[in-house]
Amino acid sequence: MVPTLDTPHGPLNQSLAIIEWLDETIPEPPLLPADPWGRARVRSLAHAVALDIHPINNPRVLRYLETEFGATEAKTAAWFQHWAAETFGPLETRLASEPETGRFCHGDVLGLADLCLTGQVLNNLRFGVDMDPYPTIARIHIACIATPALADAAPQKQPDAE
Repeated sequence: MVPTLDTPHGPLNQSLAIIEWLDETIPEPPLLPADPWGRARVRSLAHAVALDIHPINNPRVLRYLETEFGATEAKTAAWFQHWAAETFGPLETRLASEPETGRFCHGDVLGLADLCLTGQVLNNLRFGVDMDPYPTIARIHIACIATPALADAAPQKQPDAE
């Protein structure tokens, strides 16, 4: 399964498990807030992306739509756009209205929810998702990709980029 991280204990897959393992083994900078409410809020935001949008818009699902149901490229993009909007609408409302939102999803420090959000925005752009209805998400995404760590981790900068 992708992604998989080779650790000293063996391979570890699944994005959220990898991110939380890294947060626990390399505590600086922390990816989760120190307080229980903050951690729960960040996990809630991250789960909205990682559990509500991504599973039905990942490459395996999209390939299945094409091979088993004959979905055209346009139909596959429409599928992707629909499910992205189903979560991005409520997510935009939360991020725009909750006082904990700052430069990033939770305050002014890059964290777990931002990693999930940025990955999804990059996927959305590949499938032509209109980001105009999501100005807070777009603003947070711009702040995220401006950070050196995320800029260096961009898909197009990876050795296997096509």
